[in-house]
Amino acid sequence: MDKGTLMSQEAAEQGGGGSFSSLRAYGRALSQTPRRLARRACAATSPEEEMSRVRARSGASMARALRWPDLVGLGLGGMVGAGVFVTTGRATRLYAGPGVIVSYAIAGLCALLSAFCYTEFAVDMPVAGGAFSYLRVTFGEFAAFLTGANLIMEYVFSNAAVARSFTAYMGTAVGVDSPSKWRIAVPGLPKGFNEVDLVAVGVILLISVCICYSTKESSMVNMVLTAVHVAFILFIIVMGFWRGDVRNLTHPADPAHPGGFFPNGVGGVFSGAAMVYLSYIGYDAVSTMAEEVERPARDIPIGVSGSVVIVTVLYCLMAASMSMLLPYDAIDTEAPFSGAFRGSEGWGWVSNVIGAGASLGILTSLMVAMLGQARYLCVIGRSGVMPAWLAKVHPKTATPVNASVFLGTYSTTQVYSPVQFLPKSWRPHGHHDFFGNFLVVSATTVLVYIHNMVAVRDHYNGGRKRLASDRP
Repeated sequence: MDKGTLMSQEAAEQGGGGSFSSLRAYGRALSQTPRRLARRACAATSPEEEMSRVRARSGASMARALRWPDLVGLGLGGMVGAGVFVTTGRATRLYAGPGVIVSYAIAGLCALLSAFCYTEFAVDMPVAGGAFSYLRVTFGEFAAFLTGANLIMEYVFSNAAVARSFTAYMGTAVGVDSPSKWRIAVPGLPKGFNEVDLVAVGVILLISVCICYSTKESSMVNMVLTAVHVAFILFIIVMGFWRGDVRNLTHPADPAHPGGFFPNGVGGVFSGAAMVYLSYIGYDAVSTMAEEVERPARDIPIGVSGSVVIVTVLYCLMAASMSMLLPYDAIDTEAPFSGAFRGSEGWGWVSNVIGAGASLGILTSLMVAMLGQARYLCVIGRSGVMPAWLAKVHPKTATPVNASVFLGTYSTTQVYSPVQFLPKSWRPHGHHDFFGNFLVVSATTVLVYIHNMVAVRDHYNGGRKRLASDRP
């Protein structure tokens, strides 16, 4: 029995409405959880259903206004955030040494292969649900729901943390050393969870308004911010090669430490690749824009894969410039780029420039992530496992306004807590990386699902693929 028939039967059982139509209907649905779970766990929809009957539950359609330059810009904006300014130092100092350049190349290749998987599904089924929709048509409702809930938690926690870190990097840009000066302490809450970041709240609300207004205009804003951010990155690369010394690629500051380009061997390079891979997270959000792309068969492969290739080149050049600036064992693990210039007489201003560039990167990555999370929630609402009003697309703006407002508001309530994402020098004593580790596990789990889905689909379809442009 297909998913549509099951939902029709369950709606009839609730008196013609869905499970969320009233408190009584919701209570009745909860009492029927074992039976409903058994019936719906493996029920899958077809791509045709996802693109017609299921999509129609949103009412108005999302505007097909994006082209491949927009997708490349969104991919760059989503990936090139503040993460590279932290993970590069840790991977270099703790694992790969100057071989972190190769680590970034390996991680970039892995990201590109994963991007191919997302691209294959997004071209074949250009809907807004991303991994959630792909799982529904491959493994069924239960696996899709677990992944969707996982993704929503990942986005909410990470967006709140990224918005909070904007305050810290902006403070660096204007010379404010302690971000707590920009936050308001709330008495009665546990230490470390008692600082309300009004700047972060304002940033989230501003971006929420922007993405509700128009996806195309949001893309244009992202393009401008990303262009300026890439200019900052190119400046850092040029300064690193100009001020750097090739000897630092093979000679440590302390002769007692192992030298060479690969001081910890091949194992250190792969450990570094595992750490820096998080800097590539963000390209998956571009696949959620598939429903708003003019020509999916052409634009999505260029946009997703092209952005991963460009980011890989930028990351490798950044890693090379940093490795030339300082020996690997002298690099600051928390602020590798700004720390390299802060100690140089007459070059301390460069660290302020880096802070400004990282701030722009935070804004673009936050905007792309919030665009993606709203579309995930919109499609989860279409599936019937969340209230249907979350799936509604506003007829004037052609955007999922309800999902955007709901998640934007909820994210603002989390900006006081996820201090675990910040560099250790900004964290209260005693906190651990629980949420940081959660994001690693979350992202890895979704990627494993995506790779397996491609194998399963190609096996059952005999390798035959139909492009969206081939359909009538």
